[in-house]
Amino acid sequence: MNLNQQHTMTYTLNSGIKGTVNLSSKQIQDWIESYHVGSKYVTTVGKEHFGLNPELVADFKVHNEYSEQREYVAAIHPTAASKASEQLADAYGQHKTLIQVECKCGASFIEDSPYKRSKWGCKECGDIVFLDSKKGMVDTVKGKAWYMTNRYFVERG
Repeated sequence: MNLNQQHTMTYTLNSGIKGTVNLSSKQIQDWIESYHVGSKYVTTVGKEHFGLNPELVADFKVHNEYSEQREYVAAIHPTAASKASEQLADAYGQHKTLIQVECKCGASFIEDSPYKRSKWGCKECGDIVFLDSKKGMVDTVKGKAWYMTNRYFVERG
């Protein structure tokens, strides 16, 4: 095994925020060991230091030349999810996306999302609303937001 070969690791934090990092095979081995024992992982990626707390990672996968050899790991500490959400809310605030929801039930509200989505659920009736990519972003009292609705047919794709 070439320990210097680079692999892209995609991880999802308990809060739902996704991240990616390019690591060598040796760094991947070290990360997996840290994940198993629950110790914080710190390494150097290029000229930057990179740290990841396994208690805050819900799952991860390593992409390499063998696409069927991807690792999915279940969360070891699911109870940390609510604490993690609070801790990460400020740190990742700049990555939040606003969503303007207009539902056929009459509900109209703005939601925060960790990332752009193609569908969402109405908090009033539970129906699914879809991203209107043709309409794009709309102005709201909280700033620019992606528009999602089920009041009319939305082209998906």
